[in-house]
Amino acid sequence: MLEKILTPDAPAPIGPYNQAIRSGDFIFCSGQIPLDPATGELVPGDVGAQTRQVMKNISAVLAAADATFENVVKTTIFLLDMGDFSAVNAVYGEYFTGLAPARSTVAVVALPKASRVEIEVLARV
Repeated sequence: MLEKILTPDAPAPIGPYNQAIRSGDFIFCSGQIPLDPATGELVPGDVGAQTRQVMKNISAVLAAADATFENVVKTTIFLLDMGDFSAVNAVYGEYFTGLAPARSTVAVVALPKASRVEIEVLARV
């Protein structure tokens, strides 16, 4: 059985998808970009500021599913520019202070709303 996860504390979906889906013990979170949940607009600032907002959005979705970053088993980071890797990694590391999840990082041609970073996570509760 699938359960939709939705919280007003993270940006509303901008297409035909959900913030996350629970399937059994797993939470499949859609990719988050650096949108302010209150305005739906991209947050100002550099890629570090954008990554911080992405992580806040992921935290809100996980909380709505009764999970935290400690439950995350896999992440995928999408970067507009691989030159941003160090800055993104520094902020990302602030949120994964224990056992770090498995991770992939890929450079892409474009991201929604011209963001510089998007991150998706898979958690187990």
